Amino acid sequence: MDTKIAQATLDKIIGQIFGYQNPFTLEQFQAKYAFDVRLPQQVTDSTTGEITWSQSPNPSKFITVSNTWKMEEFWEKRPKRELKSIEDIIAAWNEINLTATERYLDSINVAESDNIYSSENVYRSQDIHGSKNVLFGDGVIDSEFVVAGQRSNTLSYCARVEDSTSCSNSFSVIWSKKIVNSFFIEDCGDMYECMFCSHTSNKKFCIANMQFEEAEYRVLKDMVIRWILTA
Repeated sequence: MDTKIAQATLDKIIGQIFGYQNPFTLEQFQAKYAFDVRLPQQVTDSTTGEITWSQSPNPSKFITVSNTWKMEEFWEKRPKRELKSIEDIIAAWNEINLTATERYLDSINVAESDNIYSSENVYRSQDIHGSKNVLFGDGVIDSEFVVAGQRSNTLSYCARVEDSTSCSNSFSVIWSKKIVNSFFIEDCGDMYECMFCSHTSNKKFCIANMQFEEAEYRVLKDMVIRWILTA
């Protein structure tokens, strides 16, 4: 996935959730709404000097998975040499102890990511499993069209969702389940067309846990959408 496709994916997610054209570039959205998501960091391949991406930026030496394959003989056929001390052993280990980066398994169209499994169209993310069209994600499972998702599963067209499951067309959801067409929800379940609700369930057209008529709700929802997209 290149930045052009990633931007088109972001545009589609935002359009689906809010019903308005996306005003954010990838960089703007990341800075505003994915700033607290744990994402792979840019590091340097120690063997080539090329830029790569790693979930674990702390090690001092890195190598892309694709470059490890090119150096198969280096790993498999190292000649024996005399090791006289622990220092010799550690020095020999350091020669081969490079942290692999950009690890993708059974995945396609992945960019600037690490630890991606059975997924497709993933950008700047890590620990993604069985998902499609994920941007700026960490720990997203069995989901599609998700941006800034964290430790969540079974999402569809969601942005800024963490520790939640079975959510769709929603924004800013925390520790919740079965949330649809809703914004700013925390510790809730079975919510449809609700905003700014916490610690409640089985609600519809609620704002701050208060019940509204649908017509009133729609007017206030449009105000909130405009605030989200311009604030």
